[in-house]
Amino acid sequence: MKIRKFKINERGLNRFFGPLEAKIMDILWEGDGKTIKEVQQALEREKATNFNTVMTVMNRLVDKGILEKRTNGRSSLYQPIQTRSDFLHTQSKDMTNELMDEFGNVVISHMLNAIEEADDDLVAELEKKVKELKKGM
Repeated sequence: MKIRKFKINERGLNRFFGPLEAKIMDILWEGDGKTIKEVQQALEREKATNFNTVMTVMNRLVDKGILEKRTNGRSSLYQPIQTRSDFLHTQSKDMTNELMDEFGNVVISHMLNAIEEADDDLVAELEKKVKELKKGM
């Protein structure tokens, strides 16, 4: 599943999804599959939300390959194709690869500058990865 638009000025899941899509994904990542009605009721704890709007957005997420829909008796259960962690991993990997393909060394330079502010564990992990890459050369 490839997200077509990344919104740099947004935060969290809103970088990948519209506001309602992001809220729906948050609800669905909480546990097992849910019906449209269950998702709508969860959304209504915060703000009144039309059932048909929720249904339309959830079915569009199915069409985009982000949710899967399976029949359970007379209702349908929706659940994410990937866990939140796997989704974020895949998206960040795809974005990094695209940035590297297009901007190469500039991206590496910016990432190295950002590492100056990173925690020690991340720096240690990066050093380990660089050593592994050097061994393979």
